[in-house]
Amino acid sequence: MSQLQWSPTTEDDLDALVRLGEACPERDGGLPDPADPEHMRSAFVTDLAISGRDELGDIVAAAAVGRVGAGGLTATGPVDPAVMGRGIGRELADWMVANSVDRVRFVPDSVSPEAEELFAELGLHRVFAETVMRHSLKHIPFVRRPEGIVTLPFTDDTSEAFQHAYAASFGDRAGYDAGRSRARGRWLREQRSFQPENSRVAMDSSGHVAGFVTVSDGWIEEVGVVPQWRGRGTGAHLVARTLTAVSRDEAEAAWLAVGCDNPARALYERLGFRSRGTRGLFEQRAPGYEG
Repeated sequence: MSQLQWSPTTEDDLDALVRLGEACPERDGGLPDPADPEHMRSAFVTDLAISGRDELGDIVAAAAVGRVGAGGLTATGPVDPAVMGRGIGRELADWMVANSVDRVRFVPDSVSPEAEELFAELGLHRVFAETVMRHSLKHIPFVRRPEGIVTLPFTDDTSEAFQHAYAASFGDRAGYDAGRSRARGRWLREQRSFQPENSRVAMDSSGHVAGFVTVSDGWIEEVGVVPQWRGRGTGAHLVARTLTAVSRDEAEAAWLAVGCDNPARALYERLGFRSRGTRGLFEQRAPGYEG
């Protein structure tokens, strides 16, 4: 890796890493997280992370490999748009693979056309992609609550209803994990930025769940509507109500991420969300793969 001066990343590099994190979304969009100091610290101030400095001593690239839960190794490596096109991304990818004892997943916070091309050349395949969407909170539409339902915040008393709403909303989807559904309430409580007062579960007059929305620090994490309540404005009401609640917390914007092939994207656009790029997950193909 000869183009830049490379060294292990330390706490002293955090401010420079945040500046790097701010530069990438400005060009390619994607998640706003790279501009957050805590995100950059947890991602890049680790035992297996490096930073690359240009001739002026500025950090213009970084890479890290880490393990997240039982999901295996993940790698990420932002490159300042000012130095793109010099082969630095390929050098980072080679370093990440060389420093992984197992197959590694690449998790870029934003996916540029150049990154897509590089991953293809490296034999990586895209596992999923999400459109990152932002709402300015300047013009929030009013969506009337469907007749016959009420919405309640997340509390100890309603946590089980949220669990039921999650299972009923997503149980018919491929890849649904019943175990994850059962652990939902505990997982939400453990999230530092979870906002129980802005998260809502919709219930009908018989006490059956109709849908839900969960929120954390300006992010609409998940929206679900049970089949019998779809097409009746339930999801639109939950999202619009959330935007109003987030704006009252004096947030600058609201964010969400939606699968690129998810038809719900059209709903979010009607409510005022705008695309801010794509995030994705890319994996090395298993040995012997011929597809």
